[in-house]
Amino acid sequence: MDYKGYHFPDGLFFHKDHSWVRLEPDGTARIGMTEFYSRMAGDTTYADLPEAGDEVEQDQTMGKLQSSKWVGKLIAPISGEIIAINETLEDDFMLINRDPYASGWIARVQPVDWEAESAKLMSTPSGLQAFIDQEIARIDAGGAS
Repeated sequence: MDYKGYHFPDGLFFHKDHSWVRLEPDGTARIGMTEFYSRMAGDTTYADLPEAGDEVEQDQTMGKLQSSKWVGKLIAPISGEIIAINETLEDDFMLINRDPYASGWIARVQPVDWEAESAKLMSTPSGLQAFIDQEIARIDAGGAS
């Protein structure tokens, strides 16, 4: 889905803190940041990421991101064990900006309860549109990105 100049691929679930998650055929879940984050935050300059074996909990901090405009928390969209980190990000954090839904992914997780937790995320066009409208209004009113 494209909305107000932002792309939100089908098959992904979106968290209110601008991360996305996709269930892979092997039952793992891939996590990244949205194009909306990339464009609002500016160029990603640093990422403090979890390590393989770490446990993450939905809605809790799993790392930190720093960009040219913003420093903030990377919030886990689902709970589970980190099974892989995108190691190519260590050499090029800008992948998060250039290709947020493919080569710019951040981590792979073995989900604890995909069905229950994914139901708490946005995946429908109407839900995403309302959310993006709210975020744009917040930013226009002077809120942080």
